[in-house]
Amino acid sequence: GQLRYAVPEELEHGAFVANLGEDLGLDVSTLSARRFRIVSRAGARQHLEVNLENGILFVNERIDREEVCEAGGTCLLHLQLLVESPLELYRVEVEVLDINDHAPTFPWQEYVLEVAESAVLGARFPLESAQDPDVGTNSVHTYRLSPNGFFSLEVQTRSDASKFAELVLERALDREQQRVHRVLLTALDGGVPERSGTAHILVTVLDANDNVPAFDQPSYGVSLPEDAPAGTLVIQLNATDLDEGPNGEIEYSFSGHAPPRVRELFHVEPRSGQVLLKGRLDYERASLHELYVQAKDRGPSAVAVHCRVLVHLLDVNDNAPEVTLTSVSTPVLEDAPPGTVIAVISVLDRDSGDNGRVSCEVGPNVPFELRSSFRNYYTLVTTQALDREVVPEYNISITARDMGSPALLTRSTLTIPVSDVNDNAPRFLQPSYSVYVMENNAPGASICSVSALDPDCQQNAYLSYSIAEGHIHGMPVGTYVSINSDSGHMYALRSLDYEQIRSFQIQVQAQDAGFPPLSANVTVHIFVLDQNDNAPVIVSPMPRNGSVATELVPRSARPGYLVGTVSAVDADAGLNSRLSYQLLQATDFTLFSVAPDTGELRTLRSFLEQDASRQQLVVQVRDGGQPALSATVSLLLSVVETMPQTLSDFSEFSLPPEVSSSSPLTLYLLVSLGSISFTFLLAILILTAIRC
Repeated sequence: GQLRYAVPEELEHGAFVANLGEDLGLDVSTLSARRFRIVSRAGARQHLEVNLENGILFVNERIDREEVCEAGGTCLLHLQLLVESPLELYRVEVEVLDINDHAPTFPWQEYVLEVAESAVLGARFPLESAQDPDVGTNSVHTYRLSPNGFFSLEVQTRSDASKFAELVLERALDREQQRVHRVLLTALDGGVPERSGTAHILVTVLDANDNVPAFDQPSYGVSLPEDAPAGTLVIQLNATDLDEGPNGEIEYSFSGHAPPRVRELFHVEPRSGQVLLKGRLDYERASLHELYVQAKDRGPSAVAVHCRVLVHLLDVNDNAPEVTLTSVSTPVLEDAPPGTVIAVISVLDRDSGDNGRVSCEVGPNVPFELRSSFRNYYTLVTTQALDREVVPEYNISITARDMGSPALLTRSTLTIPVSDVNDNAPRFLQPSYSVYVMENNAPGASICSVSALDPDCQQNAYLSYSIAEGHIHGMPVGTYVSINSDSGHMYALRSLDYEQIRSFQIQVQAQDAGFPPLSANVTVHIFVLDQNDNAPVIVSPMPRNGSVATELVPRSARPGYLVGTVSAVDADAGLNSRLSYQLLQATDFTLFSVAPDTGELRTLRSFLEQDASRQQLVVQVRDGGQPALSATVSLLLSVVETMPQTLSDFSEFSLPPEVSSSSPLTLYLLVSLGSISFTFLLAILILTAIRC
């Protein structure tokens, strides 16, 4: 809807105009928060303002109606009121009422009117018009003439309702009796109180020139485009005079009451009667000009005759539309629903008719459209959901085009940034991570780095990393691994042992700083790589006494006789646990050999009489690591004629086939038994010492 008020001009600052809050049904207490305001064009004077505390429209600065509205008629101030949350637009018209603050004035305080003594009774003589910037009843309402015995006054009305006076001859003049007549012309307006202005008229009586010029017709009409250049012929006037000589030579000029504006725009050629364009026309300022031209011969006692010329201006499409952004709400949230108002746009074309009819549109392929709210007012709204991650900013081209021929258009670009909403969860660069860590690592060393991306921006894209709670072999995962919350670098908190734990997995979470926060998880598989940190351990033969294992070999043994098998285990894995055997030292290298893969000790040949009866051997066991680790066992072989029924060092500690492989269980069992025996022996020694 639209509200309309009226306010007199010249009111002081703060004068009450209307209670907008009450008339619009708005909650006065929310006006300030909703930014209730008058939107106006840049640089325009703010004659009226709104009090946000009570919603009252008041006079902000003195209004001079004659300054605000140059032309006559109704003077309106068009206000656009805007309130946000939600966005609403109201139109208000305030009519500025004229007060009688100007008195009529004449261009000259005194001027001379020449009248021939032969002028007939009833002859009319147009007088200079008074000017009054006020309008309506406050403008020039009538004229009065001081009492005299020769002239009366008749007041005429122009097509624009303005008044002018004509002096009418009521009594024959006699120059020989009275050469000059002095009268006082008074112009009065219709205001309350009444104001007036005066001018002295000196009527000079001239000798008779008994024929006056005559125009072809009393009134002329002509049309002229508003963009006609200076010098354009408006009309060719023609008047005739039946006299001869100077009494028949006619000169043309404007009548005395021609307004100043007419004299600025037009020029009358005195000799030819051509009316030429002098100034620049503007249809938007005035579409009609009324010219009064007089013709007067050059004889003595010449009498002027008058005609009226109406110049109708034709509108030309010489004003491009003006686009004004009266309110812009940016940036816009990317989750704004379709139909969200982004901006209020006003368009104005100062031309008329089709030349002033404007259409407005936005460029293609953008999720926005223009909706018409009031005449020449549009709202820019969203048509679909926005996605900042796809398009972070829009440059909207707004085109306003009039209906003239050729059409004029104006383009304005509106930049609309899209603000981020936390609508994207973080995403890791890999679906899972596999990490390989060499055992015996230094605590605190970096083992890997995980990374995630978030298409959002600012705090919605700031990621922090953490490790989900869990247990590894009964211990909290936080005692094994830590993560830098900012960078995603992961660190081992302890030295890992391949022989104790070969692999484990953890869950890493990446969470953004949005509200509410979004997160994603990824699994990190950690594999411990074996390092050759365990030397082989010989489990057979085990020396019974001292550090040398003994064995009996019959002298009758033939080549290939199996003396025994050296068995060892290695707690490492892979190449680090692959064992090879070799004979490192021997009393006679031609007598015995060791199988490199199995450790079997066999004879190479039969014993000879000269062979020593005691053979000393050193067998080495080496793993396949880099560098390789090894162990040795010393053997003392006694060559006997007959074999006694006793167990050898080989047989007593020989391993079953299923245990002879490199099983860590065997090593753990041996180490445990040794520890228990050492502890038991140490306890006995301590008790013995105490008793003593």
